[in-house]
Amino acid sequence: MSMTENRSPQPPLIRRGNSAALRIVKLTFIYPDDTSALEGINLVVQAGESLALIGPNGAGKSTLLLCLAGLLPYEGEIYIQGELLGKSNARIMRRRIGVVFQDPDDQLFMPVLEEDVAFGPINLGLDKPEVERRVQAALGHVNLLDKRSRPPHHLSYGEKRRAAIATALALEPEILLLDEPTSNLDPATRGELIRYLQTLPATKIVATHDLDLAAALCSRCAVISAGRLVREGDTGEVLDDQELLKVNRLLGG
Repeated sequence: MSMTENRSPQPPLIRRGNSAALRIVKLTFIYPDDTSALEGINLVVQAGESLALIGPNGAGKSTLLLCLAGLLPYEGEIYIQGELLGKSNARIMRRRIGVVFQDPDDQLFMPVLEEDVAFGPINLGLDKPEVERRVQAALGHVNLLDKRSRPPHHLSYGEKRRAAIATALALEPEILLLDEPTSNLDPATRGELIRYLQTLPATKIVATHDLDLAAALCSRCAVISAGRLVREGDTGEVLDDQELLKVNRLLGG
């Protein structure tokens, strides 16, 4: 495994002020059967930063992304650019967040691709010219303009991955949440996707088992295990901690 080290100073767990794109305070999620999935997560992501969420299966990574996307109820506080997310502003605040699910088929459900990409902007109440501008821009970013009239199920898996990202980009989010974006991709397609994600200016939070992806894309890592944040810091330092990775089932042996 080749991991690119990044030796920037480790930030404090909680920063005050509005420089943070996202601040999570004591975020907890409990299933209806009283099973705890997340326990008191505290985390800060700065504007323009890329953060990797790494941990074993069932650690709570995907659950955390779904809470941030407003798709699951939670206890605790979420601040977006210093503003507390609540019921009164949830619809407006969630426009700032785009999510890319682990399975692209969860996002591609319209008869043709351009309708999938247009779905979000239409639901924001944007006019037709603005919707078209966003569809053109999003598909152009992922190099799928020539596929805009094709049914999504006719796309290759790698194309579906990029198409799912386009549906999120069409919302022009300030924060992009990605769940296992490189899973089940062949090496060439995986490399292309990583290079593309590196060009995106949005703040990114990436849940992944792909440690090379974390090293290539993210300046910081947060290790989650059994619903708890067990380590957070510089990507190079976290990925160099072999014992930490083994204990949390991120390395074999």
